[in-house]
Order: sequence, then structure tokens, then C-alpha cells
Amino acid sequence: MTSPTITISPSGAALGAELRDVRLENLSEEEFHAIHRAWLDHLVILFRGQRLTDVDLIAFSRRFGELDWAPVQETGRRFVEGHPDFYVVSNVIENGVPIGSLGAGEAVWHTDMSYLEVPPKASMLYALEVPPAGGNTYFCNMYRAYESLPASLQLRISSLELKHDATYNSGGYVRQGLSAVDDPVASPGVYHPLVCIHAETGRKVLYLGRRRNAYIGGLPPAESEALLDELWFYASRDEIIWRHEWRVGDVVLWDNRCTMHRRDPFDPRSRRILHRTQIKGQAPRSG
Repeated sequence: MTSPTITISPSGAALGAELRDVRLENLSEEEFHAIHRAWLDHLVILFRGQRLTDVDLIAFSRRFGELDWAPVQETGRRFVEGHPDFYVVSNVIENGVPIGSLGAGEAVWHTDMSYLEVPPKASMLYALEVPPAGGNTYFCNMYRAYESLPASLQLRISSLELKHDATYNSGGYVRQGLSAVDDPVASPGVYHPLVCIHAETGRKVLYLGRRRNAYIGGLPPAESEALLDELWFYASRDEIIWRHEWRVGDVVLWDNRCTMHRRDPFDPRSRRILHRTQIKGQAPRSG
């Protein structure tokens, strides 16, 4: 499939497409509209071989909307100096201090910043350094997750809300300023509908955020845990997942409203540096 100047190559999986023949620092309006349409259609889009400055990355990100400030990293550092929009994902340590977040370990399934009242609608990662092996990122299609639920389960969760825990990030680190809490009922967080309507496509989506410390409001804890286990079974099946293997120069944009993602661990002796921006969204709306 092609746009006026951009070749769009679907991944063949339940989501994901590579967009070729495009330089992100010099887009026409026509090219940007084609990119935006591909993003809504494929949920995750990939651009390879980009050579962007920090200013270029911010400028491209802002074409999708106003940017959220980066969350505070577990070390207390907020952002790249001079760029409050950047979140650094890295295991690199300089002068005894990590330059970014999440280290070299596994990052579990999650949706970015869903512990906020108004989570970002999209996230973008630009790869500056990648390890020779490991560190792959997996995305899952949460439209498909919802659509695959039995009708009885769809009905059961239609009016339920889920608390999205604020205690831990996807690497398992306690967020800056918080204390470790492992009681889902008592942990800090915000409630969002389990079934949401996507603000741009109008489609229903299962909105889970992350598993640790999640709690379905109003249910006894054991019942909440059992129901969440059932929902996560549908959300993490291989048939709705796409795997991305990173290269230097990759830019990946994903829709936080209808995807989750996770990351493989990698050798901590290798270097991995990626810059992330996050585009402001709207409060999730019940489906």
C-alpha cells in the first residue's frame, strides 16, 4: 500500500506497519496526514534510518498534539537537560548516576502513564544506541483483546472501573516520592473504565494498563484478581502481538489508547539509549 510519497508496509501481525521513503524532519502536510492515518489504522508505526536532532524529534511529536512532560524517573531525574518533553530509556551510567530509566531488565506489559487522570494518547521512541541482542519491544492490540472476549465477559466488565497503580514503573522500580505498597486495594492510583471508547476511531478497547497492584473497584480482592487474570489471558495471546527488533535510527510511534507494550531484558554490559516523547490525550471515556 502507498500514500502520495510514503510506502506503508503492514507487519502481517495484528498491528504494526513500517513507513518507508520518508524523512521525519521535513514533512509536507500531505505526508503527515498519511502518517496520521497509518497510525490510526495500524496502532504502531515504524520509521527506520532516521537522523533526528532533539529539536527534530520534538517538532515531529508536536504535530500529533501538545506534549506531556516526562515522568520523574526512579532516580529522581526528570528529563534531558533543556528538554522537559524527553523521557530517557537507558541502562547507561555516567559518573555513578543512571542517565535514564528502566535499566537492562525486563519491562512488563503496560500502557504508558496510565496512572494519571489524563494519560498520554501516544508515545514515540527514537533509538540512539541499541544492544547487539535483546531489548526487543512487543506490542499488543487491545481492540482485538476486547473483541476476543466472550460476550458474557464483555457484558460483565462493561461498567467496571480499574485502578491503575502509581507505585511501580514497568521495570518494577518504585516511583520517585512513593513507598513500596503491595496491597492493590490500598495502593495509590487512579480509576479508569475497563472498556473505553477510542477518541478518534470510536472503537471499543480493553484498557488494562499494567497487572501489578491493579484492582477492579467494588469487587472483593480475590474476585478482582480472578477477573483480571482472565482478562490478561486474552490480552497477552501471541496472535494479537507484534515484536519489534530495534536498530539505531528507528522511530516508533504507538497509540497508548489501544495498545500495551513490554520489553525483553538485555546484557547490562551493552549500551541502550532511547529518547521518548509523549503526546497529551484525553481522560479515557467509558465504552
